[in-house]
Amino acid sequence: MPSPASSPARLWRHVAALAFALTIVVLAPARAEPEKLTKAEAAAVAAYDDALAAFKKVLAQRRTEIDAGKALPRLPGQAVYLARLKVMSTYKDLTDVLPSRIGPPNKFDVPPDHFDVAIEPLIEEYADLFAVMQAPPKFAQASKTPMKDVVDLGRAIARAKGADAATADAAGRISLGIFFAETNARQNIGNARSDTYKGSLQTGTSEDRNGRRKWAAIKKQVAKRDPKLAARDEAEEARAARIDQRYNHWLAVRNGLMNAHADLFADIPAIQKMLPDEIDQMKLFQLIQIVPTPTRAALKSGNVETYRISDKRVMGFLRNNSIFTFGKENRARTSATYREILDAMWLFTPKFEKARDRFHAIKNGALE
Repeated sequence: MPSPASSPARLWRHVAALAFALTIVVLAPARAEPEKLTKAEAAAVAAYDDALAAFKKVLAQRRTEIDAGKALPRLPGQAVYLARLKVMSTYKDLTDVLPSRIGPPNKFDVPPDHFDVAIEPLIEEYADLFAVMQAPPKFAQASKTPMKDVVDLGRAIARAKGADAATADAAGRISLGIFFAETNARQNIGNARSDTYKGSLQTGTSEDRNGRRKWAAIKKQVAKRDPKLAARDEAEEARAARIDQRYNHWLAVRNGLMNAHADLFADIPAIQKMLPDEIDQMKLFQLIQIVPTPTRAALKSGNVETYRISDKRVMGFLRNNSIFTFGKENRARTSATYREILDAMWLFTPKFEKARDRFHAIKNGALE
């Protein structure tokens, strides 16, 4: 007769108990409580969640207004733009304290520590809203070859300023980069964030007038070298006789380049020596658009990369253009060298890469 300890029932109970114990050991990590966040981590999570909720709210508000045909508020894009910056900045703060929140790459080529891939659809909606809010007015005069126009004008202006063929090509490439940076290569657009800046190169009325005046001074040199381009210019002048020239693509580009950039086209060889990278060159000319005075001073210094700015107003202009905008460390900056500024212009890089590719396609006759 078997002993109680060795009975089948007793043995089964031992086996069952052992199996249960093993189950607890195996599953314990999966059932463990989530790691408790520090005060700083919890604050960062809350700040990002709040910013994301605010971004969704303003996107939905603008979409509702547009779909209902309601009048939009003055500068309807400003609140949307600032909400996007807040989302990216608070996400950078979050990933700084919780690197585990850094996700996979995104379709916009934004560094993953600045951008949660889950909000890609929101950014697409953001772009769609701006396309509506900044649509060209009905009277705007478009070009069938907007990118080629930019390149042709950049080249022609550089040649009139005494540049050789290679330098003129660089001027055409840089000009196209500015077009991409300012409007994503969309011609004649308005501006949902400003009452001042309009058109293909986003110029103000005084800048446009200044560009027209400077063009008049080189017009004869341009006509002598390129009669066909001069004839096109005359035709566009006649076409735009009764409208704001900023809404004629050809004239807006011409006047914008003449106002801010043309005087530096002859200096491109020296700039290329200081900044051999083509993307850096386009970034520098974009800074002529954003902060012209310190950028010209940096060029005159002979060493652009080491030139430092510490003016609070200039740093504010940079931040308003998504440079040193994201994360506490950047927001706390009080000065920067131009090398640091160029590196911080990573949001512009994909635009300039597209411009460079389009330029080569135009130069090779594959794109008009």
